[in-house]
Amino acid sequence: MRKMRFAVAIALIVGLIVVGVGFAGQVEVLGVKFPTQKVIAGKTLQLNGVSYLKKFGFVKVYAVGLYLEEPTQDPVEVIESEQVKYMLTRYLTSKATAKKIREGFIELMEAGNPEALVSANRSDIEQYAAWLDKDMAPGLSSESLYIPGKGLTLTYQGEVRGTIPGPVFAQMYYRYNVGENANRKIRDGLLGKK
Repeated sequence: MRKMRFAVAIALIVGLIVVGVGFAGQVEVLGVKFPTQKVIAGKTLQLNGVSYLKKFGFVKVYAVGLYLEEPTQDPVEVIESEQVKYMLTRYLTSKATAKKIREGFIELMEAGNPEALVSANRSDIEQYAAWLDKDMAPGLSSESLYIPGKGLTLTYQGEVRGTIPGPVFAQMYYRYNVGENANRKIRDGLLGKK
């Protein structure tokens, strides 16, 4: 009888450990599950942080996760480091029209970056915005992937739309997400500070 209790206790402990490992492999925000690791461009990236955007306090717009080769809470490191970086945004509403997404992207790029940098890279900002040409719906996604030596590639609703070459535009993109003028909730979440 004692052996049987011992065996049951061991089985329960092992079961809890296995369940714990299963849950440790992902982070959930607003029902969207982000794996804690992703292999992208031949590199194993770690989930640096997650966040979400709500409008009017109740409309769930999207959940977003940032993956890095070398996780960090330093925004400058996220912006300037030459490592593979990947951001996945999953939409949760059908109210995110292409027009709103394009206009919002341009506004955030302008607000999050120095005016001279925005002016010098206006054509790249407009090109990237032009790729945001379809309305979003729950379950659809937007993905950005930075590869050093290549540039920032947008995959929109599962379709690769194009790449803005070089590091400058990518730094602008990450600056508007985690820089000093970024939305505080998004910034802190992506930096893993909450």
